[in-house]
Amino acid sequence: MPTARRYPPALPFVTPQHWSLTTGSRVAVYHYPPAQTGPRHPTPLVYLNGGPVRGISVLDHRFLQLLARQGYDVYAYEQAGGGRSDLLPMGQYTISRSVGDLAAVVDRLNKGKVDILGFSSGGAVLTRALADPSVAARLYRAIIAEPGPMDGPTAHIAWHKGRESARGLAPAPTGPRLTHIPRYAVAFGLMRLGLLSPDTGLIGQAEGDNAFTAADLGSDTASAYCARDAHRIPAEDTAQNFSFSPAASLRIQQTVKDSPSMAPQLRQSRTPAMLMIAECSSQVRQWETAVLADDPAIQRTQYMPGVGHHMWNGLDDNNDRAAAVITAFLEGKPAPLPNYPTRDDLPAFLRTHK
Repeated sequence: MPTARRYPPALPFVTPQHWSLTTGSRVAVYHYPPAQTGPRHPTPLVYLNGGPVRGISVLDHRFLQLLARQGYDVYAYEQAGGGRSDLLPMGQYTISRSVGDLAAVVDRLNKGKVDILGFSSGGAVLTRALADPSVAARLYRAIIAEPGPMDGPTAHIAWHKGRESARGLAPAPTGPRLTHIPRYAVAFGLMRLGLLSPDTGLIGQAEGDNAFTAADLGSDTASAYCARDAHRIPAEDTAQNFSFSPAASLRIQQTVKDSPSMAPQLRQSRTPAMLMIAECSSQVRQWETAVLADDPAIQRTQYMPGVGHHMWNGLDDNNDRAAAVITAFLEGKPAPLPNYPTRDDLPAFLRTHK
């Protein structure tokens, strides 16, 4: 594979801007203006995708377009190193840098306070932003969807998960994969085991990014869907748009594992927030419930039946159901689903929803 970064080609339906942030990151930003007809919502909505260092999938772009059609002024950016955003030196990939980049994006947007939708590892970045008063002051409302671990103590929990996912049930993905090439397979295998640092000279960052394919994420992709959907998992992305930085992602995950508890700071949060949890979640339940336990500003929790970790997945009416939950919270309307689990429900929830 080339040792210089090959960035994905342009998407046919949206043109990214490239913003140089005050943190030193240069990120690709996507804008979906609100529909010309119907009511418009004055507060911009910023989307933080998962990864942690991954391009925004075509499936996610479609969901953002759905929100824009409902009158939201939607912005999304690929975090440093992901998608069409520029790489960083490996040592600069940290969870703190991710939070700083979020604040810098909001400042560059220059539209006052914003609503944030953070999904998966993006939800972890958002949770940590809520625990930082200087960053939280830029946020109007927060939606934390299927978050990853927010700190070291949470990351080391390995216990309950949701109902059965499609991992091990879905057909193996087709297409080329770097893990069939010995040098890449050995290097990334040792990185995942913690026996080789992400900044190894065995494989350069750009080379690894170029080589990694959607097929290499096969079992992880399947784990984001319910077992009942194992044989109809949608194509989340195109080969041309897919982008994942395994080394940078592992580096950020390690900085989360090495970080102290965020609970004392999160308990001071005052930003109105909502938590979304999937029935067939592949996330450790306590990664999600720890946020609810420690953030007093979470006003409602929405337990999403019939979906896995990737809740807006284009199957059936899942996109519309996820959008209904999100827009009801942003507009201060009654929730489509019961407020569940509440903090008082957590012990029973962890016993029964696994």
